[in-house]
Parts: sequence; C-alpha cells; structure tokens
Amino acid sequence: MSAAPSSFINFSDVWLAYNDELLAQNHFAVEAINLHVQQGEFIAIVGPSGCGKSTFMKLTTGLRMPSMGKILIDGAPVTGPLKISGMAFQSSSLLPWRTTLDNVLLPLEIVEPYRSNFKAKRKEYAERACRLLQKVGLGGYEDKFPWQLSGGMQQRASICRALIHEPKMLLLDEPFGALDAFTREELWCILRDLWTEQKFNVILVTHDLRESVFLADTVYVMSKSPGRFVVKREIDLPQPRELEITYTKEFTDIVHELRGHIGALRKTGAPISQ
Repeated sequence: MSAAPSSFINFSDVWLAYNDELLAQNHFAVEAINLHVQQGEFIAIVGPSGCGKSTFMKLTTGLRMPSMGKILIDGAPVTGPLKISGMAFQSSSLLPWRTTLDNVLLPLEIVEPYRSNFKAKRKEYAERACRLLQKVGLGGYEDKFPWQLSGGMQQRASICRALIHEPKMLLLDEPFGALDAFTREELWCILRDLWTEQKFNVILVTHDLRESVFLADTVYVMSKSPGRFVVKREIDLPQPRELEITYTKEFTDIVHELRGHIGALRKTGAPISQ
C-alpha cells in the first residue's frame, strides 16, 4: 500500500528485535508494522499489556531503530531521536526543584535550536510558556513547585512541557492513567482543545477505550507480543467532541466493539481481520 503524499507518519513493513541474539532467533517485539498517518491526524493505540505499544512509540521518536523496514516522519527517514516531537508519560516527571514555569521551559534549555539563544530569548520563551499554562488552566501557578500541585495539575504542566517547543508530533504514553475519572475527563477536553487549535499529530497509547474513542480520529488495536496492528477502526463521530457524546449509543457501541476485539486477542492471540 503506497503512502499518500500528505502522510506525516509512514511505517513500511517495520520489524524490531531488541538485540542481535533475539534477531537471530526471529524473536521480535513488533512485526510487520504498516502505518500511514495523515498530517494533523490523532491516532490512539490500544491492546493487551506487553503487546509492544511503548516499543512502537520508541520507533516513532527514533529512540529505537528498526531491525527491518523503513520509517518516514514528515517526509524524512528516521535516523535518530526526533526534535520535532514532544512526549508525555503516565508520570509527569517534573523536576521537584524547579517551578512550574521552569519545568515547562526545560526543553528549550536543552534542545537546539532553542538552547543556543535561550538566555537571550528567555523572556519571550517565558511568555510563550505562560500562554500555554493559561490555556490548560494553570495561570497563576507559574511559581509553584510540583509538590504544591495536584496530580492533574502536574500532568497539565507535563503536557505544556511537551508542547513548549511547538512540536509537529505529540506522543502520549498512558498520560492520564493514574488520575481519577473526573480529572481524566477534564484533561481529555484540554488535550482536545489544544489539538483542535494547533493540529499537531498525536499518537496516544492508552488502556482506556473510552479515552481512545473520545479523542482519536482512528484507533488501532495491537495483538499480543510480537505486536502488530490487527484492527484499524476509524471513529466516525464529529470532531471536536463534547463529553456528552460518551453517553450515546453510537459511542458505547464503538467502545464495546473494540473491547470485543481485545477480549478475543486475550483468548486466542490470533490476528483479527480488519
């Protein structure tokens, strides 16, 4: 299948074994990954624990190189860690000795081309960070330390840090998994609004099927290890979505359909036809 000209992420028959010994044994963490994601598309990846979702993220960001196959991001081959991506994880990983503002500014201090002129442009960058914090409801918390913030506030700051260098692609690995249900839904809406406004590409790895259906344009289901994409489900609900949609039959039908696919995988491990 050839990639469309506007594709932003292209995986062509990508396989990964974690070392040469495993490769010699044909023991792969992920196999036969073919994926074409359009510019500005929001995708979610779900599947059983240990299926290779996080491995896929490492391949996408250039933290791991494939054993076989080819990866293009924004038209260029991936040969090492990408500067055009931002990442957020289940743990906010904020540095406890830095304020909220200084935590958000951290990527600009260490990533080129910002690093070289950080001191000269610090005021401009701080203003950018404050605007971002305002958008996620953290205006007025710039000088607070992580221990002074709730878990949800820390995760908002983490998302701001991932976006401060205006990446073309945001990768989220279970970012809301440790939060209570109300905070999680609040952060879904914040992420939805940021993405709707800026239209960066998003790859969300999650165990929460409601989360994947609420946020994503397309949901991919991965099989048990070795991971491969066995279901591609386009979410034909209008974007941007309001929380009320999660109570509709159309929404819950899609969630139940995805849950059925994952349940079948857990029982058999066999690929499911798309």
